[in-house]
Amino acid sequence: MPETFEIPSNAGPIPAFSARPDGATRAVVVIQEAFGLTEHIGEVVDRLAAEGYRAIAPAMYHRQGAPVIDYEALQVAEKAERLIEVMGTLAADDLAADVDATLALLTSEGFASSKIAMVGFCMGGAITLFSCTRPGIAAGVTFYGGGVVAGRFGLPSLVELAPSIVHPWLGLYGDEDPSIPVDQVEQLRAAATDAVAQTEIVRYPDAGHGFNCDARPEHFDAAASEDGWARTLAFLAEQLA
Repeated sequence: MPETFEIPSNAGPIPAFSARPDGATRAVVVIQEAFGLTEHIGEVVDRLAAEGYRAIAPAMYHRQGAPVIDYEALQVAEKAERLIEVMGTLAADDLAADVDATLALLTSEGFASSKIAMVGFCMGGAITLFSCTRPGIAAGVTFYGGGVVAGRFGLPSLVELAPSIVHPWLGLYGDEDPSIPVDQVEQLRAAATDAVAQTEIVRYPDAGHGFNCDARPEHFDAAASEDGWARTLAFLAEQLA
């Protein structure tokens, strides 16, 4: 697992997973899935660091005490209620402020915005697309980001945001995701064609939500995960060159 770290912010220190390999000249902000800073997110940080990236994953639930909710929340009512409760406290302005605090840290470490990308999973995928409409990063990758046709956290829907994308963006979605039907993904693809930046959506016919997370065997899809990760690395290498 990566080291724990604190990002300074106006709302207090933000706990984070952090890795900085020697000689890193490019950085990636990893935005968590709905369950918090899970081991899976830590593994993503480690994998990016192994590729030479300075990687950092801020706890987007830090105002709520940075809880980590285990994957049983999908089956256990009490834990599901906790997950819904925590997610329900998120607000667009706070999310933007936390992203900006993370980017400010990377800037202070010497990384120009042209050398910073973002990769987000689940709710973090939505935050990543949102971040691709704002200054501070060079590119973003969304894994199964929700809120496609109905906005969350006070953000517009991704379909509404997509025409405003100003940094190259890659979206990875599974056709078997019951929370993000294929017709919504295609609406997002159509909306993104109006963006000034390069956009691409890749669909995996046999994959569902959370297909990249091997800690969720009922959702993990090895083929989609392998292809999605390879595409992510190629995209990051191209956009941060």
